[in-house]
Amino acid sequence: MRTLWTGRDIAAPASTLWDLLTDLDAWARWGPSVRSATLVGSGTLRSGARGTVTTALGVSLPFEVTAWDPPWRWAWRVAGIGATDHVVSEVHAGSCNVRFGVPFVAAPYLAVCRVALGRLESMALES
Repeated sequence: MRTLWTGRDIAAPASTLWDLLTDLDAWARWGPSVRSATLVGSGTLRSGARGTVTTALGVSLPFEVTAWDPPWRWAWRVAGIGATDHVVSEVHAGSCNVRFGVPFVAAPYLAVCRVALGRLESMALES
């Protein structure tokens, strides 16, 4: 399936952005479509991890992490549908590029991803 991407260079270490992207408690702060997220059982986000994400509209949906390549990339399925791919790449020491990929059929969601990138940048610069 074809993936569409949006990204942004951020003047913060890649490790800072990876931490924000993988911290479920932070998702609601940077993700406009997320109210909260929890994992099933205990543990951390990793390949095969399952949980529930509650949307900004209050709808709770199951998720599963389908790709996990720390500290650079993770992807997931939400409600059984391929969703966002998250990629962090170091540009140089203290600076990185963060990209979100979405399936072609979800192209309008790139606008939400752009808002998320701005929020991630603000959060990273506050750190």
